[in-house]
Amino acid sequence: MKITASIVLALLTVVPIFGLSGQGKAAELQSVTLDFDGRVGDQPFSCTESYRLGTAETRVSPTDFRLYVSEVALINAAGEAVPVMLEQDGQWQYENVALLDFENRTGTCTNGTPETRTQVLGSVPTGEYEGVRFMVGLPFELNHRDATLASSPLNLTALWWNWRGGYKFLRADFQISTMGAELPSPGKGDGQGNHGDESSHGDNSAHGAAAMGFAIHLGSTGCQVEGNAVQPTSCLNPNQAEIVLEGFDPANQRVVIDLAALLQSNNLEVNVPNTPPGCMSAPEDGDCLGIMHNLGLPFNGEPSSGQTVFQIE
Repeated sequence: MKITASIVLALLTVVPIFGLSGQGKAAELQSVTLDFDGRVGDQPFSCTESYRLGTAETRVSPTDFRLYVSEVALINAAGEAVPVMLEQDGQWQYENVALLDFENRTGTCTNGTPETRTQVLGSVPTGEYEGVRFMVGLPFELNHRDATLASSPLNLTALWWNWRGGYKFLRADFQISTMGAELPSPGKGDGQGNHGDESSHGDNSAHGAAAMGFAIHLGSTGCQVEGNAVQPTSCLNPNQAEIVLEGFDPANQRVVIDLAALLQSNNLEVNVPNTPPGCMSAPEDGDCLGIMHNLGLPFNGEPSSGQTVFQIE
């Protein structure tokens, strides 16, 4: 069942800036608020609810749902992407990156934070806009830093693997409700305590343990370093998903992120042998195939027919 997604762009006061346009007139900015909504099919996301997901309609309870978006832009009538200058609030937005956080540390989301964030705030040149574009992920130059020294929201170690692997662009974790089992706690299976090979991102402690739960940690893999350097120079699989949504009403819509659509191709009760439970973005992990394709990403040489997770409502 396909749902619609949306973006509410609250166009607020027009703010003049002091730069001059090509006609010698002062350029003007308008404030913009992009609203995002976490969903599971036609139900709102909640840490206190359980859902039937995947091809086997497995009943699961969520334990995390957070993601980074970056390079946010609005699309004007000419089809041009106009960058949104993000508000630098010292907590949720840094440079051109914003954190969206749908968990609230209630129910089964015990490893999260009480605060939530469902908006991206910024400004654009005054005008009419007909679409939005953004990346799920971080720019390369911000992705490979030390999270323990980074500015908020890049200081969350729960969303960081290691120097080489970088950040988890999207984290959506589930436990199998009917079995009462939980995912590994931080430091034991999510890469926070294991700084090993970037292909596994330290998640291998739960090999073959699909019954424990199902985790989705989207991030870059195959990142290469030169000599004794800590930071990589490139990644074979950037895994940054570009999302483009056109034809929406900027005053009355929002972007919906649908976890049911993300997992519609997976049987959550079956895990590829010798891989972590769920998808940690490794190209050899077959459990990632449907997830990557649903995000619009190629996987292991197979192209995607287009993303189905983000829609307008």
